[in-house]
Amino acid sequence: MISTSEPEWKRELPRGLWDPSRKYIKAIRDYQKFKVRSDPLAIVGRKIAVLRYLFWVAVSGADIPINCKLGGGLSIPHPNTEIGVNCLIHQQVTIGVNRGDTEPPKISGHVDIGAGAKIIGNITIGPHALIGANAVVVKDVQAYSIVAGVPAKVTGYTNQSEHS
Repeated sequence: MISTSEPEWKRELPRGLWDPSRKYIKAIRDYQKFKVRSDPLAIVGRKIAVLRYLFWVAVSGADIPINCKLGGGLSIPHPNTEIGVNCLIHQQVTIGVNRGDTEPPKISGHVDIGAGAKIIGNITIGPHALIGANAVVVKDVQAYSIVAGVPAKVTGYTNQSEHS
């Protein structure tokens, strides 16, 4: 169902120089604004918008077609999380924030994250942890823990001698 309420356009306003999701949306909006015009300034503006769009696609990892129809007030949080050294992150992993979180998840070094896992909220994943495929992690994970399930729970340890 499409809402008929007024969009909150301020949600889309970039907040500083580095705001990938909002700048991504702005590039789409600018392209669409120039697309309906055919004057020389619009042609140049459209080409610049496409370049900005491609840049923010690469930065954000989001995939929204430049000619799609978007309602106003769209918010796509793509946090700048911390990821440590020697991590392995499989396909379709989501690393994100909950509404109201001030910080994205922090992932320590040597963490393996299975395909389809979700790591959500202001949490920390300790070093050498293993996150199972499709696990939903919403709480801190201690070092050397193996977690799996929805919500994720500790099922073992990667180094038993440290946790016996």
